Amino acid sequence: MAFGKYSRGDGRKSSSSYCSTVTLVVFVALCLFGVWMMTSTSVVPVENVEATSHESRNDMKEHVSESYEHSPINENNESNPKQFEDSPGDLPEDATKGDINVSSAQEEDNNSQVKATETTMEGNQEEKPETKPVNENVEETESDDAPKTETQNGEGDSNMENSDSEAGETKTENNDDKSGSEGDSEEGSEKKSDENSRESQNGEEVDGQIEEKVEQNEDKESVQSSGSKKEDGQAKGLASSEVFPSGAQSELLNETTTQSGAWSTQATESKNEKEAQNQQAGYNWKLCNVTAGPDYIPCLDNWKAIRSLHSTKHYEHRERHCPEDPPTCLVPVPEGYQRSIVWPTSREKIWYHNVPHTKLAEVKGHQNWVKVSGDYLTFPGGGTQFKNGALHYVDVIQQALPDIAWGKRTRLVLDVGCGVASFGGFLFDRDVLTMSLAPKDEHEAQVQFALERGIPAISAVMGTQRLLFPGRVFDVVHCARCRVPWHIEGGKLLLELNRVLRPGGFFIWSATPVYRKLSEDVEIWEAMKQLTKSICWEIVSITKDRVNQVGIAIFQKPSSNECYEKRSQNEPPVCQVSDGPNAAWYVPLQACLHKVPVDASERGSQWPEQWPLRLEKPPYWLLSSQVGVYGKAAPEDFSADHEHWKRVVNKSYLNGLGISWSTVRNVMDMKAIYGGFAAALKELNVWVMNVVPIDSPDTLPIIYERGLFGIYHDWCESFSTYPRSYDLLHADHLFSKIKKRCNIVAVVAEADRILRPEGKLIVRDNVETINQLESLLKAMHWEIHLTYSKDNEGLLCVQKTMWRPTERETVTYAIA
Repeated sequence: MAFGKYSRGDGRKSSSSYCSTVTLVVFVALCLFGVWMMTSTSVVPVENVEATSHESRNDMKEHVSESYEHSPINENNESNPKQFEDSPGDLPEDATKGDINVSSAQEEDNNSQVKATETTMEGNQEEKPETKPVNENVEETESDDAPKTETQNGEGDSNMENSDSEAGETKTENNDDKSGSEGDSEEGSEKKSDENSRESQNGEEVDGQIEEKVEQNEDKESVQSSGSKKEDGQAKGLASSEVFPSGAQSELLNETTTQSGAWSTQATESKNEKEAQNQQAGYNWKLCNVTAGPDYIPCLDNWKAIRSLHSTKHYEHRERHCPEDPPTCLVPVPEGYQRSIVWPTSREKIWYHNVPHTKLAEVKGHQNWVKVSGDYLTFPGGGTQFKNGALHYVDVIQQALPDIAWGKRTRLVLDVGCGVASFGGFLFDRDVLTMSLAPKDEHEAQVQFALERGIPAISAVMGTQRLLFPGRVFDVVHCARCRVPWHIEGGKLLLELNRVLRPGGFFIWSATPVYRKLSEDVEIWEAMKQLTKSICWEIVSITKDRVNQVGIAIFQKPSSNECYEKRSQNEPPVCQVSDGPNAAWYVPLQACLHKVPVDASERGSQWPEQWPLRLEKPPYWLLSSQVGVYGKAAPEDFSADHEHWKRVVNKSYLNGLGISWSTVRNVMDMKAIYGGFAAALKELNVWVMNVVPIDSPDTLPIIYERGLFGIYHDWCESFSTYPRSYDLLHADHLFSKIKKRCNIVAVVAEADRILRPEGKLIVRDNVETINQLESLLKAMHWEIHLTYSKDNEGLLCVQKTMWRPTERETVTYAIA
């Protein structure tokens, strides 16, 4: 009985428990079904919904908080970000990586913002953003006076002549010496907030650009207010005609990040950035271990090649001997190096530790070349032939020959055997541009002194090969006690000067044979008179500088062939017709005479316009029948290039890159075309070395005709200058071209070599090349000030730092 009682009792209890269980299961099922129904429109996987939602909300919260931190504040201290257009164009994914974009209208009430945001997010999750127009409900919530995008207006910056005026993707990094960096200032470009930045310093500047752009386009809607700013960031995957929805940023925290929507996840972005950083840190830069140390010039310090020379009679050991594989290591910085003194103070003094050489001060101190004064090297402005000052010497020449007309008729001067280049340094006061040259180490770092002072100079020698200039380009050639034996070997060296001297130009020679009566001097003078007569140079002036106690002889090259045709002897001979005077890259010297052009349409048949008119006017010998570099008629091509660079420099480079131009003096355009970039910098206290690559159209004669100067070069080799020579390098589509036949790492190492610490590099190139350069430069610890990209074209502005690697690489051919 006991058993039966307990059995009946257990049976009732079991039945009741069973019913409760069934009820609970049904309730749970209904709850799950309800949850499933509520989330059926989301593409978030069912598994781990809570975890995924929580993680996504945290990511979004962190990012949006940062966006608020970067958002500019209006006068009422209210964050008021505007709408903006996403226009990635055809950029590759790695070129558009960045923060999630959030765009919102003015704050109304939280409830309406929640609805607008939820509706928009659901619409983006359900339909592809590339084909689905913006949700109408979202448009209704937009502020009426919000600025219209270019697509909404039915117009865009594609009507502009150049992509510099188009909006694109911009990334900036703040640095100590900048108040902010931005892309081309004529572009209303969206800026990507850098992950390392904690302040947005460019808000007012961007807003000003937006307002300026709106004023220029009357049919565009007005900007909401001067206090409103564009929200930083760039979205990925949206078509150019689609606009981000509106809504308060804080309400977006209620939404979960989708896996297939318009926005990428923070996890993906972080992963991509880590991979990019690993790649950037992948290249291991090393320090060059060479005999020349901080003064290393690879093509001039190739001791392996120098030791194998059969003769040094013609200064072959001072000529270029470039290694087959250019170095990929970095040149060390002298101990105690400091940022160079700015022009014009640098003309009088430089930091001793930047060029720690005292030999010239010891040997030439009495001639006022250079003196040591505490932490400085000072330059009184003297020279061997003008120890009492270069300016007085310059004025004596003008008085002796008024036709020389410094700064008007005479704009371009070649100073051979320049010393520390005080002659060229003080000719700046007369609006004259001087190319100074001297061999390396003949007087220990004389060219390095010149460059540190802010005076144009290159390391070169008149030996067995032509100078790297076109024919008939210099208005004046000057040689003051340069000790060049002009008269030997058929006058081969003087004939090289004849090649580069413009017809009607002057050769100024102040040397002891002009005024001394020693037998050796008299013999050289007689030989010089005979040689100059045979090449039809006329002595137009012999004068004496009584202050400096030197004599100055001035010769003039003929402007016609009449004298050549009347010579009784064809000695030196006239060059063959096939011998082009412009050919200069590793061309051996020949003792022959190039005739003067006689055709009125040929360069050299007449003198160019006086300075500064010659800068902007197309040369007379550019004909409409000729096709320019960009495909237009040559004169139109020239003018279009000039206007393009004026616009880019004035509206972007001078204001938009955060460069303090007062600290810039030595500039190099690594791939010049017509010299438009240099011409646009005319009003600044800078000089520009225009480099025309040997595989580019030969436009260097045009650059000289404008009153600018430059040189031929192959960037697969080292440039003939000392390390730390330039304050700013400019490369317009150079690296993408040169990397097809050179090791781009070596070219980047060369750029580092010739750029001063804290110097700037501006690169315009395709996005692939920009990304590759950015990777290499970050590995070199350069500061990335700005990157900008649109339609596969990019702009990069970076600054070199004082960082040097600790690991060394011995360059065996550079060990003496």
